[in-house]
Amino acid sequence: MESMLNKLKSTVTKVTADVTSAVMGNPVTREFEVGRHIASGGPGLCWRIYNGTKKSTKQEVAVFVFDKKMVDKFPKFEKDQIVDSLKKGVQQLTRLRHPRLLTVQHPLEESRDCLAFCTEPVFASLSNVLGQWENLPSPMPSDIKEYKLYDVETKYGLLQISEGLSFLHSGVKMVHGNLCPENIILNKSGAWKIMGFDFSISSTNPSDAEPKYTCKEWEPNLPPLCLPNPEYLAPEYILSVSCDSASDMYSLGVVMHAVFNEGKPVFQVNKHDIFKSFSRQLDQLSTMSPSVLNKIPEEVREHVKMLLSVTPNVRPDADQMTKIPFFDDVGAVTLQYFDSLFQRDNLQKSQFYKGLPKVLPKLPKRVVVYRILPALTSEFVNPDMVPFVLPNVLLIAEECTKEEYIRLILPDLTPVFKQQEPIQASNMILLIFLQKMDLLLTKTPSEDIKNCVLPMVYRALEAPSVQIQELCLNIIPTFANLIDYPSMKNSLIPRIKSACLQTSSLAVRVNSLVCLGKILEYLDKWFVIDEILPFLQQIPSREPAVLMGILGIYKCTFSHKKLGIPKENLATKSLPHLVSLSIDNNLNLNQFNSFMAVIRDMLSRMEAEHKTKLEQLHVMQEQQRSINISNPGQQSEETKSPPNSGNQIDDIFGSSGVNGKENGAAASAPQPNRMSLTLEEKQRLAKEQEQAAKLRNQQPLAPQTIKPANTTNSKTKDLTSSLLNNMTSLNSLSMANTARPAPVQGTTIAAYPSPSPMMGTMGASVSNGFNAPMGFQTGGMGMGMRPAGPALYGGMATTTSTPNFGALSQNQGPNKTPDMSALDSLFTPSQPKVTLNQMGPKPTPGPNTPWLNQFGSAQNAQTQMQGAPVGMGGVPSGFGMQANPFFSPQNFSQPAAAPSLNQSGIKHSASVNNDLKDLFG
Repeated sequence: MESMLNKLKSTVTKVTADVTSAVMGNPVTREFEVGRHIASGGPGLCWRIYNGTKKSTKQEVAVFVFDKKMVDKFPKFEKDQIVDSLKKGVQQLTRLRHPRLLTVQHPLEESRDCLAFCTEPVFASLSNVLGQWENLPSPMPSDIKEYKLYDVETKYGLLQISEGLSFLHSGVKMVHGNLCPENIILNKSGAWKIMGFDFSISSTNPSDAEPKYTCKEWEPNLPPLCLPNPEYLAPEYILSVSCDSASDMYSLGVVMHAVFNEGKPVFQVNKHDIFKSFSRQLDQLSTMSPSVLNKIPEEVREHVKMLLSVTPNVRPDADQMTKIPFFDDVGAVTLQYFDSLFQRDNLQKSQFYKGLPKVLPKLPKRVVVYRILPALTSEFVNPDMVPFVLPNVLLIAEECTKEEYIRLILPDLTPVFKQQEPIQASNMILLIFLQKMDLLLTKTPSEDIKNCVLPMVYRALEAPSVQIQELCLNIIPTFANLIDYPSMKNSLIPRIKSACLQTSSLAVRVNSLVCLGKILEYLDKWFVIDEILPFLQQIPSREPAVLMGILGIYKCTFSHKKLGIPKENLATKSLPHLVSLSIDNNLNLNQFNSFMAVIRDMLSRMEAEHKTKLEQLHVMQEQQRSINISNPGQQSEETKSPPNSGNQIDDIFGSSGVNGKENGAAASAPQPNRMSLTLEEKQRLAKEQEQAAKLRNQQPLAPQTIKPANTTNSKTKDLTSSLLNNMTSLNSLSMANTARPAPVQGTTIAAYPSPSPMMGTMGASVSNGFNAPMGFQTGGMGMGMRPAGPALYGGMATTTSTPNFGALSQNQGPNKTPDMSALDSLFTPSQPKVTLNQMGPKPTPGPNTPWLNQFGSAQNAQTQMQGAPVGMGGVPSGFGMQANPFFSPQNFSQPAAAPSLNQSGIKHSASVNNDLKDLFG
């Protein structure tokens, strides 16, 4: 690796030294940067050709340098002759201006060490291309070494030389005098140009119709650089010391022979005995063998033979040569037309550019890229011609590599992307670019796509032309995979939605929906759900095509494996929207069937997903219950802890929870410590709790009724009787005076709700707080009580009312004062109180609730008990304390004044208030 770097370093150093020594001190270096050595040309290939750039404009040029050290071996007199001859040729070339002559950018500059001048960018001389590699850099440039001329290049090159000679002979009245491959230069575009006017001869009477040229006699003792190349000179130049325009035509014939014969002239000339060689050559030309011209194409072979004629008058002139059928090749004519475009008007140019796509595929890529493309891009300065030129440029871009596209085409396309004037041309440009969008996105760098290409697409979506919008919407899905996601999400999709909503064209609206449907797969699932689906509900029109487009987007989103619609969205948004659209009167039967098919698919999937979820939840609950049954000790510990919401539900409904599939004995829950108890009462209560715990741990699956314990019947009976009598008197004040069922005595209430009225021990029908026979007043007392919640009622919102406790009264008188002493056995000091933090807020009761007004103003904060208190008569509560206002002591407040009449004219009962005060603290 180190040796390679050292070799590269030495090569660069050598090249830099060569360049520095060649042009150091020359005035050309003040304005031009001299690059690497690329070729050689001129008489005897004595000019070294370097690439370079102008410092002020960065314009590319070629720098021709003649190093005077090359002629140091000659005497000073001859050395001066050589320099003067070279200077004459460059000065003559500088004065002449023609497309077929090499264009001089900077005139000749002389320094002590070299001559130098600058021209248009150059590739090489024809002599280099044909295999003459003298004075070339080492190592040999690969592009010259591997260069092969195509037929179209050869034909058009020879045509260009003929046109250049025609200009010299007819326009300038000049004979070149040294036309040979060394003096024919191929510029960077591949055009053939004439240089080397060192031995040119001007007419002595340029104003006359018949010009006269004075020819110098051949001087064999002069240095070779002071003489023309004898192998390309006409015989009369040597033998008769005469020349005219026909002498250049002979030289053209030899050049044509060399082009088709790998650079070899017709005859080899002995430079030491030039006169004898030309005499022999004259005889051979008179009787030319057909084998001499066998490599020349047949269609031009006779013309070359005429050009090599001994008699000058037989040779065709330059103007005639430009018109021979050999140059009527379609490629040559196309290239010739490009060279004359500056003479054409816009109408002629437009007609030519329209037919050019048929010709381009027939031409070699090198010719198209380096010869035709520059001519096309130069027309971008003419806005009216851009729509005609652009299709050809993009056609060439398809055949280019990405590197060639970026280097040769993209810089010229960048301003065209942004062109908006004139309007008609701008619309046509948009259409052309949209049709080739895949090409642009494939070969254009991402930064240029973001800055140039996508803004053009956005402009097309916002264009006033419906045709452009339609085409843009139709084409976007074809290259959507090439657009980066942020640009699509933040720029493209919003403009498509805007076009759909704001347009007055049905075609644009439908195409917008179709476009969205096709690019859904490139979008994120949640972006589609949050942005695309809600947008569909904003579309105002109800034409069948629009409705089917909306249905298509729903269907694609629903069925695509990457996307999908969640069941929540299906239930609340998608299905309601689709159902409302499905009954539109504009739909026919097939369209309606399509809607219903999608709706059925959505319903089926939603049902399956939700059913699966519920089944999994049920299995988890069953597993949890089995764990609780298998660990009774742990369950007993849980009953001693403060109840949470889940325990509260179990205490109310039993261990089956909301589903109500299992029944069992209700367990007693901890009660707040409201009164002080004696030691005997505490021991009795502990025994009762122990028995209740055993019952809970051994509860059967089938519903059962539990008889109250004998030890507590005597004391709880008085409490139950007195409390129920008071309840009867309270119920008589209800706003809804509904009939009560007859009281049932000697019955027990099951701990679990049942779908049918419960049966007591005597077979009598008994109802609880959840069944109609219990006497709920559905329209009665507005207690401000809210339902227990979705967890309690299975997600259904219900309105609860006070159960009819009068049905459970034990025929006590309504005015009898209850004995409250039996309550002492129901409270245990060791049990925690239910604090306000454990109680959820409830809605404030209505201001005109007569039932509440009976006890004073209701409190705003209504609470829900966090446990299941022991029911009346020693029976666990089985009618749901959430529906019972008495289990919410904070629903009531102490009276602020002496008893007075309420709105119904009923006087407050002091005994009832005292009972409630003793009961709830």
